[in-house]
Amino acid sequence: MRVDVEFPGGLRVDACIGRHRIATDQSQAQGGEGSAPSPLAHFYASLATCAGFYALRFCRTRDLSTEGLGVTLETAHGAEGRLAGVSIRIAMPVGFPDRYREAIRRAAEQCAVHQFILEPVPIEIAVEPAASVAPTDPS
Repeated sequence: MRVDVEFPGGLRVDACIGRHRIATDQSQAQGGEGSAPSPLAHFYASLATCAGFYALRFCRTRDLSTEGLGVTLETAHGAEGRLAGVSIRIAMPVGFPDRYREAIRRAAEQCAVHQFILEPVPIEIAVEPAASVAPTDPS
């Protein structure tokens, strides 16, 4: 997968993935305009939506109703504002069989984002010279 980043102005930083654009901004308190979620908020959203996908797929593969299915992620912060924990709650669909409660929880834990957090991989950051741009013809 390739993600290209663009800087459209202010503190906006947008990620381009194929034909999709993910906008980020900083809050007004951080000097941004608050026009989009912060990168960290997108990270939390990726964790919640990934868990949600696995919960949805669990229900659909068993022909269970998804009416009322919901996922909520909340963070807890400790001293100095550092992240102390993440809680993901799955609201069971209407008529969801009790016998599947533990199984849907385990399914949500299979989320790739969750697994990446539990078993991190090395991330390399390299600094390279800017790509050369051909000069424009002034005529």
